Amino acid sequence: MSDPTVQPVPTAVVEQVDAADITLSNPKRAVIALGSNLGNRLETIQGAIDLLEDTPGVRVKAVSPVYETEPWGVEPGTQPSYFNAVVLVKTTLPPSSLLERGQAIEEAFDRVREERWGPRTIDVDIVAYADVVSSDPLLTLPHPRAHERAFVLAPWHDVEPEAQLPGLGGIAELLAGVGRTGVAPRVDLELRLPE
Repeated sequence: MSDPTVQPVPTAVVEQVDAADITLSNPKRAVIALGSNLGNRLETIQGAIDLLEDTPGVRVKAVSPVYETEPWGVEPGTQPSYFNAVVLVKTTLPPSSLLERGQAIEEAFDRVREERWGPRTIDVDIVAYADVVSSDPLLTLPHPRAHERAFVLAPWHDVEPEAQLPGLGGIAELLAGVGRTGVAPRVDLELRLPE
C-alpha cells in the first residue's frame, strides 16, 4: 500500500548522448524558462520547445517536468494558473540573438504584451547564459527575479540539481530558501525532448 503523504516525483527528460553537439562549435549552456496560462498550455509549451530545437545553432538538451503554479505578481483568482517548465540548451547564438529567437517564438504563439504580469499564451525567458552576468536593460543576466521564483527554480532543479545561478549561488539552496509553496508537480503531464 502506498503512503498518501508521499508526493509523486516528476521526471525530467535529459538527452545523455551529446552527438548533436558535434554540429555546434564551442556551444554555450543556457537555461530557458517557459510559462503559459492561456489556451492549450501544454501544447503551447511543447511547441515552443520544438521551435527552439528548430533554431539553427540551438540544441535542446533537457526538458523539465511540468509544474502548475498560480500567477505571480497579481491578485489570486484573477488569471488562470500557469504551466511552467525549464529547458537546458546548448547554443552558439549570442545572448542577444537567443533573446530575439525567444521573442519570435512568443510572437508565433500570439503573445500579447499589454500589462506587466498579464496572462499570456507563452513566456520565453532566458534565465541564465553560461556564466554571463550583465545589467544590460534589454537582457539582464541572470534573470533578475529567477532566484525568487520557485516556478523557475523547481523545474530547473529537476534537470540540473547542482546548477549555479551566476552571482547568486546554487539553485538547490535558492529553492530551499523560497520553498515550493504554490508550485505543484503535474506528474500526469509530460513534455518531450525534440527528436
